[in-house]
Amino acid sequence: MGDYLWLDGVSEETIRRERAKARDLRKTRWWQQKTASGACYYCSKIIVHKELTMDHLVPLARGGRSNKDNLVPCCKDCNNKKKTMLAVEWEEYINKKD
Repeated sequence: MGDYLWLDGVSEETIRRERAKARDLRKTRWWQQKTASGACYYCSKIIVHKELTMDHLVPLARGGRSNKDNLVPCCKDCNNKKKTMLAVEWEEYINKKD
């Protein structure tokens, strides 16, 4: 399989490596504490903490990394809609809907 580039010239291998880091962080006490409230970072809806997904503020496909400063808990609905948007772009998207 080729190592093709994603949106901002990020290689498939880099994304694979960063996803593995995120999976490891998901098992840490830090992530447990981050999700304990059950609140989505974007919509503030409270859901069962185990159903929160891990979102990259700067998406991997746009050069983001899997580190504590770039990861937030969010509901599946927000994560699916945000896709590869930056947090600023997501905020603009939400404001246009209102």
